[in-house]
Amino acid sequence: MNRIVPLILAVALFMEQMDSTVIATSLPAIANDLGVGPITLKLALTSYMVSLAIFIPLSGWMADRFGAKRVFRLAILVFIFGSILCAVSDSLVAFVVSRFLQGMGGAMMTPVARLVLVRSTSRRELVSAMATLTIPALVGPLAGPPLGGFITTYFSWHWIFLINVPVGIVGYVLSGIHLPEIHSARPAALDIKGFLLGAVAAGCTMFGLSVISLPALPPVYGLASTALGLACGWLYVRHARRHPAPLLDLKLFRDDAFRAAAVGGTLFRISVGAVPFLMPLMLQVGFGLSPFESGLVTFTGAIGAITTKFIARRVLTFTGFRTTLIVASIAGAVLTFANGFFTPETPVVIMSGVLLLAGFARSFFFTSVNALSFADIADRDASKATSMSAVLQQMSLALGVAVAGTILEIETRLTGTHLQLADFHNAFMIIAVLTLAAVVPFLAMAKNAGASVSGHRLATKEEAPAE
Repeated sequence: MNRIVPLILAVALFMEQMDSTVIATSLPAIANDLGVGPITLKLALTSYMVSLAIFIPLSGWMADRFGAKRVFRLAILVFIFGSILCAVSDSLVAFVVSRFLQGMGGAMMTPVARLVLVRSTSRRELVSAMATLTIPALVGPLAGPPLGGFITTYFSWHWIFLINVPVGIVGYVLSGIHLPEIHSARPAALDIKGFLLGAVAAGCTMFGLSVISLPALPPVYGLASTALGLACGWLYVRHARRHPAPLLDLKLFRDDAFRAAAVGGTLFRISVGAVPFLMPLMLQVGFGLSPFESGLVTFTGAIGAITTKFIARRVLTFTGFRTTLIVASIAGAVLTFANGFFTPETPVVIMSGVLLLAGFARSFFFTSVNALSFADIADRDASKATSMSAVLQQMSLALGVAVAGTILEIETRLTGTHLQLADFHNAFMIIAVLTLAAVVPFLAMAKNAGASVSGHRLATKEEAPAE
């Protein structure tokens, strides 16, 4: 495998992942220029997530139909075009539409990049490659807030989007030179009914969860939208069971490794979605730090995420997927729980140390769970697996933000006061308990599950082949 391939894919994904969070700290400045309130402008965050939810299911079919390399490069161009439109937007409508267009590009970039990696990488090298691809997903949300605050404070919010242009152009050129042409069997005709049901299900659910957690509209709209999305999701399940080639194939869950990775990963991502939402709020509202200062504190988690890349393969070879994922799940839950004890008097070194270890644990978890998802999946089903995994990831991250926001809302209603530091402490502890549930699917796995990918050959006597 050309070693520059995962790096090219990672750079493109970093651009997408960082952009999805960098806007958060710049909302007041953008809202002021557009003549709307910051709460109203949160519709731009929602439109981006809805776009991801709608078009991610289509990404696998598009890659099989038109070629993964071609779709990935087209996605970069769409993302760049959307970024330029965001920078020149002069109204709320224009900005929301531009963010939706950006989401279309991001929806194709993320799962197709993972598909390119899976199809161009040998099983033994998949862990190392996935470690590289995992870094943007963890560093992007951490780097986004301080970078957004810095650019907005010392330059202009327009540059948040314009910096995507040169990065995207470099990614487009290098991907044309170095990404392999990946051929696959021509897919069946597009499942249009499944796409429409899935789009309404994912889009409405994502919109509803976003409105509940980021109330740009009355919460009743969020509840109604979520209910409609869940209803369409149930209709999609009925449809997929009868359709010979559904857009999101539920038969993937028959594979033990994929099922464990999907269920465990979804539960764990609730924490990953909640913490970047809760931590900056707690540091700013509870501690009185500025957005830039809070971003510098949380950024230490990125260091832990990056260091994992260099040792992930050796650790998985020694311990295997099962042990690594169980330990990482427990560590992630414990470290999330520890956030519930932070106070303004807590030394920054201690907070940074906890966040560093948390980034380390999360990076190990996602490197492992992403590789495990494809450990026993046939090459012909790789595109379906990338689409399904990406949908579950986006939904669980949004669910994490929604759960965290709901906890804070309930806390303030019960106390009848504004947000207090204790409200954030309770939210972290509740999220940690939910995260711990991610351990359950991995406890049922065989000790040598996914050994063809991890290189781990430890087996019990019962699992060992007869002599």
